[in-house]
Amino acid sequence: MSVIPQNHSEVEHVKIASRYLRGTLADSLRNKLTGALNPDDTHLIKFHGSYQQTDRDLESERKRQKLEPLYSFMMRVRVPGGVCSASQWARMNALSDQYGNGTLKLTTRQAFQLHGVLKRHLSATIQGFNEVLLDSIAGCGDVNRNVMCNTNPHESPVHEQVVAVAQALSRHLTPRTTAYREIWWEGQAEEVTEAVDDEPIYGHTYLPRKFKIALALPPYNDTDIYANDIGLIGIEENGQLVGFNVAIGGGLGMTFGQPETYPRLADVIGFAALDDVVDVCEKLVTIQRDWGNRENRKLSRFKYTIDKVGLPAVVAELHQRLGYALGESRPFQFHSSTDAFGWASSPDGLLHLTLFVEGGRILDRPGYGLKAALAEIAEFHTGEFRLTGNQNLVLGKIDPTHRARIQEVLERHGAGPRAEQLTAVRRDALACVALNTCSQAFAEAERYLPSLLDKLDAIIRAHGLADDSILIRMTGCPNGCARPYLGEIGLVGRAPGRYNLYLGASHQGDRLNKLYREMLDENGILSELTPLLAAYAAERAPGEAFGDFVVRTGVVKATVQGLDFHA
Repeated sequence: MSVIPQNHSEVEHVKIASRYLRGTLADSLRNKLTGALNPDDTHLIKFHGSYQQTDRDLESERKRQKLEPLYSFMMRVRVPGGVCSASQWARMNALSDQYGNGTLKLTTRQAFQLHGVLKRHLSATIQGFNEVLLDSIAGCGDVNRNVMCNTNPHESPVHEQVVAVAQALSRHLTPRTTAYREIWWEGQAEEVTEAVDDEPIYGHTYLPRKFKIALALPPYNDTDIYANDIGLIGIEENGQLVGFNVAIGGGLGMTFGQPETYPRLADVIGFAALDDVVDVCEKLVTIQRDWGNRENRKLSRFKYTIDKVGLPAVVAELHQRLGYALGESRPFQFHSSTDAFGWASSPDGLLHLTLFVEGGRILDRPGYGLKAALAEIAEFHTGEFRLTGNQNLVLGKIDPTHRARIQEVLERHGAGPRAEQLTAVRRDALACVALNTCSQAFAEAERYLPSLLDKLDAIIRAHGLADDSILIRMTGCPNGCARPYLGEIGLVGRAPGRYNLYLGASHQGDRLNKLYREMLDENGILSELTPLLAAYAAERAPGEAFGDFVVRTGVVKATVQGLDFHA
């Protein structure tokens, strides 16, 4: 049995003792005296797609009553390339009502999240979505996560080719262990014929930290490929996908007070032909497996590996493991990182409808029944449901004869296409879950951003900026789940009701923002942004984005290199 050196992190010891992600999870699930798992199993369940959480709104009252915290679990269900069927949508919707908190969360990585699942319902929930060919293995944990992809089926057949590559990468990099089936189908012998104790790509300790891959097809960068460990930029020639420019080393998490941690954008290192791209990604994953920091998890992402040894050294190692060198990168240009809302058609005669989903939260409330409307549509829609990287939803490949019916269902439930009635700032805003369930959150995000936008909308409209897209990203902590450091306006929670304000990212996702003010409350945020927005409206150059404006006018310095983020 391999032995991990004692100076390696606690999680590394848990992984090696886990027997390929089994640990004592089965025993934890059988223990009915607590709603929680054994401490080591809280690390392992992430690999199975779940985080143990508590309702932080109830902490004080439960302590007063001498009760343990109200433990529940967030389930993250992978949707490779963001594409799911109507039957899969219907099942996730039903499970959210049966075992979750009655809502579905569409994440910034094109995955589903169920919140509020109790421990005793975990197996039934997982079995429920596996029955429609969805899974949660590698939804979290130190492995490759859900593979992201452009969601523009109406644009061209090439977009479908890119989706196919994303799905192939997802299959290839999914962990091989049978622990997932053994634990969640315990006692159902037909589900596991033979245990697999081998991980040819990951090894017995998996990766040092999470790993993320995203694909994009210019001119759209709606998956923010530079924020990923591997970003693949599709190259089209004569109507065919010929391969990808490969960018490596992106990642947005950091820790307050630790300047050695920072967000970083990926560097383009060359071109990979279509038939080679899966192998290229595998080799990059194995480099991080072998070279990544296993002592300090705050410094264990691929971006830190690259900056420690140098980008040329990583590229040289990649070429050696491949047995050939990548080609020269091909020309490309991104114009936007946002979604295009409303109806669109494609050459095959099918229709597509992109719906705005505030905060990515699919729910019903008085006068707004998006969740009920989508459940009804799933009963007859013969096409796809596509989750976007901006937390919105595309009803894809709609039979033209269903257009009027879909429109009627949405309008009857008060959930009709309404993006054109909103400011572009609101349409393009992102927020993480944050409080009340995320243990890392210092402040609100998803629950608070809409009310802040109500006030910002008034300022935006007063200055004639209602149709101008300005990227606002809010998170409850610095981990970067809603990509705040790629916001032209980034708000990162420091304490309840207090946020750091970052400015100056590019609208194309290829420049980081810079810290502008610290520990602002709502009045402080509005006071700082009001004159900047007024100046932008009055003094911008034709076609100039807000992030470019604040850099050009010296409000903040441009930040391209992660190592310069704190400068």
